[in-house]
Formats: sequence, C-alpha cells, structure tokens
Amino acid sequence: MAEKSSRGPQDVLSSSPDENEFPFGYPTNICEDAPDQKYLCSNCNNILKKALQTLCGHRYCSACLSWIVRNNKNPICQKCKEEDPSTLSEGSLLAEERAFGDAAINKEISELKVRCVTPGCSWSGIMKIFEEHQSLCEYALIPCHTGCGHMVMRKNLADHLENGCVNNVTMCQKCKRSLSSSEYQKHSCEGSLCREQKRVQTETSSKEKQNHSTVLINKDGCRFSEVGCSFRGSKEKMKEHEKTAVGAHMLLLLQHIKQLKASLCTVSKAANGFVPQSQLNVNVADKSIPDLQIPGGLEINGDLEVDCFPASSVPEDESVLQQLVREKVISELENKLHVFENIVSVLNKEVETSNLEITAFRRQSELDQNIIRGLELKIAELHRCLTQKDAGLSNLHKSLLFSEQASYDGVFLWKITDVGRKLQDSVTGRTVSLYSPAFYTAKYGYKVCLRIYLNGDGTGKGTHVSLFFVVMKGDYDALLPWPFRHKVTFMLLDQNNREHIIDAFRPDLTSASFQRPVNDMNVASGCPMFLPLTKLQSPKYAYVKEDTLFLKCIIETNS
Repeated sequence: MAEKSSRGPQDVLSSSPDENEFPFGYPTNICEDAPDQKYLCSNCNNILKKALQTLCGHRYCSACLSWIVRNNKNPICQKCKEEDPSTLSEGSLLAEERAFGDAAINKEISELKVRCVTPGCSWSGIMKIFEEHQSLCEYALIPCHTGCGHMVMRKNLADHLENGCVNNVTMCQKCKRSLSSSEYQKHSCEGSLCREQKRVQTETSSKEKQNHSTVLINKDGCRFSEVGCSFRGSKEKMKEHEKTAVGAHMLLLLQHIKQLKASLCTVSKAANGFVPQSQLNVNVADKSIPDLQIPGGLEINGDLEVDCFPASSVPEDESVLQQLVREKVISELENKLHVFENIVSVLNKEVETSNLEITAFRRQSELDQNIIRGLELKIAELHRCLTQKDAGLSNLHKSLLFSEQASYDGVFLWKITDVGRKLQDSVTGRTVSLYSPAFYTAKYGYKVCLRIYLNGDGTGKGTHVSLFFVVMKGDYDALLPWPFRHKVTFMLLDQNNREHIIDAFRPDLTSASFQRPVNDMNVASGCPMFLPLTKLQSPKYAYVKEDTLFLKCIIETNS
C-alpha cells in the first residue's frame, strides 16, 4: 500500500501561497508537447489556469493575480520590469478589477493534449477534462479522512481503513475493548464456559499429538480434521472453507465433546470401583484419558473421583455454541458495515466537493455570459455608429467628387475607364448603362448629365454605342425658362487627334424629356446609333486607348 505522512503546516513556505489554498497553474510536465510561451503565467510560470490579461498585455492565473494584489501594496507587473524598466507606466500596475478574462487563450489551453503524471497512471486526454480525472485518478494520493495523518492511493483507501488505519477502531460490546478493523474481525469474545472448553480441547489435542506420533495432520487438511472434518485443498480454498464452515465445525466439536463427556462418566464409575490407574487404558477416539483436564479443574488419577457433566447441560452447550456462531457472524457484518460507511463518507465528501466546483463553474459561466452579452450590445452600438459615419463619409465623398467634376459653363468632358470590362458587363446585362456626373449650363443654370449604353439601346442594341442627354431636377429650376431649348453636341474624342466622332441635336420642345423635371431626372433623349461597335474596337482608331475613352458634351447656352 502506497502511504506517506502528510506535510505539516510548518513545512509550507510563508512567502508563497499553499497549493491547496491558492490553486496555481497546471504544471508544464503534464503536456505531451512543450507548451507555447503565451500559455504560461507571468508569475508562477506554469500553464495558465483561468487566464486573466492585464492592461500591460501580460497574462496571469486568476489565483496568482489575486495573491499578488493581496500581498503587495502597489504591485507592478514583474514581466514589465524584466522586459524594459524604463517603459513602466500606469498600465503596469496590477489590480483585479483592471484585468479581464482571456477567453481565447482559455479555449486554446482547454484543447491542449495532456497526460497524468501520477506514477502508475496511464491516462491521457485534453486539458478540459484533466481536473475531472484528477478527482477520480485511482493512483492519486489522498489524505485519510479519519485524520490518521497518512496519504494513501485512492484505490487503496478501503484496504487502509480496514487494515492499516489507527483511527478506524471499533469497540467490542462485550469486553469493551477498542480494536482495529483487522483485529475486530479476528476477535472472538467468549464466555468463561466456552473458554474452559476451549482450554480442555487445546490441552487434549496437545497430549494426543505427543502420545500418538503416528497421527499426523496433513498441512493441506482442515484444522478440524481431528474432530471429523475431511476437507482438503489449497491454502486459498482452506481459508474460504474455514470462513464458510464455521457452523459445521462447531457441530463436529460439540459431538466430540459429547463423546469425551460420556467417556469421562465411564472413567468416574471405574474409579469408584477401585480400579487402579495402571490398569486403566481407556482410549476414546485414540485419546489417552489420564492426560485430560476437566473444566472443574480435576485431574483424573486412580484415587480421585471424576464428576460427569449432567445430561441436561448438553442442550445448553448447543445453544451457547449457536449463540457464539451468531455473534461471530454479526460482529463480522458490523465491522464490514463500519468500513463501508467510512468509504461512503469519503465518497460523499468528494461528491460534495465536485458539486461545489460545478456550482462555481456555473456561476462563472453565467458571469461570462453576462459579460459577453454586454460586449455584444456595445459592439452592436459601435457598429451602428460606424454605419452612420460611413454613410456620412460616403455623402461627403460624393459631394467632393461632384465639386471636383462639376462644370458650370455647359461644357463637360467625361473620362470612362475599364472600357473592356464595362462593355462586357453591358453585353451580359450586369450593368446595361452608365451615368456621368452631373454638370450645369451656368452657375445657377440647368442641371444635366449624360447616359451611355456601350452595347447599344433601342435600334442600336448590339451594333452601336448609344449616347443620351438627361435633364435633371436642379435647385434653381423655378427661375429657369422651360422647356429646355439649347442645342446639344456630342463628341467622342480620337486620342490621336485625327478623327473625332461628332453628333448634335436640338431639343424637341414637345417632348417630356425637355420639360421641367418632376422626378430626379427626365427620360433620356439623344443618339441611339452614335457609333458602330466595330469602329469603336477597330485598331485603326484611337477612341479607346489604355482601356479608356473620352466623351465631350457642349451645350450652346447663347442659342
């Protein structure tokens, strides 16, 4: 049995917390692979247990941080001191309320592959269930709950309580003696009559062994073979036999005593008839009568009278033996019950400890969930703020682009990039048309824009580039004359300045396209067959150069 004396309080260093009071991190030697530095506590240098991250970015076990704060007035992060003392700041001050649980590191640590380092145990698994295994490991040393001062393996606790625990004692109800479990099992508290009979049996057996050397007891035979038991077997089977055949042995012994009593009565009668001892040679079951001692203390001699046990005492002896057998069985059962009660008590304490830990984990989980919900609400609020700011920035960006690209003299130059991709999008229908930025005929004039279909629209669909003019709703429409009546000229510039494509038209004053806009913009009007696609893509011309083309719109405001 693996036992050792428990360590006294005086052996614990006062400069660091006791391992039972302050649960430091997990030892690094339980990991199958060497743990990463980020998994180690900045204080105990063990694997983090309930990791907390401080404002300076270093990590501590929850218990380590509590101990440091409790035992130091103004605790400074030791890692900050070691790395660069010149960078110490307010963030290096340690306080429990300024640290937060590092959920990411805790999750990574819970998945680390570990093993049990208790000698004899071959368990391996992940860190998440390591503590559960520690509370159940059969090879772990635990203190005996009786207070005897011994540490025993969990699997040997029952055997220790039964055979080795000095505090696990039971008092015999008859003789009032305090006995250990093993002594109590062997203890047989008998009355004076039974003890006298046992003494007679023992002395008679001793004499018989001396006078009859031919009668040998086989070491594999039952100890009650002399009174009629014929069982033989190995030592293990012999022990089992002696435990289970107590009643049978008592009956055989009772019969043998009856025979002895009958023989003693005969001897008594012969003594009264003045038969000399030298002529007496009575053998009962190969026993020599003169060497026997009687419970009354009388030795059988030729000149003495021997009193026979009265016949009425036989039933009484039977009841005494039966009572002894019952008491023996009851005492053994009581002893086993006592041992089992102690084991159940130990298990109950472990269950209570586990329940307390589970309750603590649940409380911590609820706290963590509340923190997570609070953080989620803060994140949602920040997301809303960012969305509003993004919308504001987008509006500012559009306004800035409009200010940069806007024209106020009726002349607008439109640069279109990524022509190949945009033409393909127009063919596939992903982006059929493109709008230009808005421009003005004057500072407070008409607001207009261009709309182009690179793959054509209407009569020019699939064969020509279609270009249209759009009148938009402006801020000063109420002061302008309607319908719009100014001449519009379109130009596709040849980037080699050789042959520009030019087309012009005058507004149809009856068309809704040139009336005062009611919506954001009117229906587009212009040239559906502005330029053949074959000419646009022809290498003879430079309308598209470096995947870019330029369109120019001129509005004659003086006409």
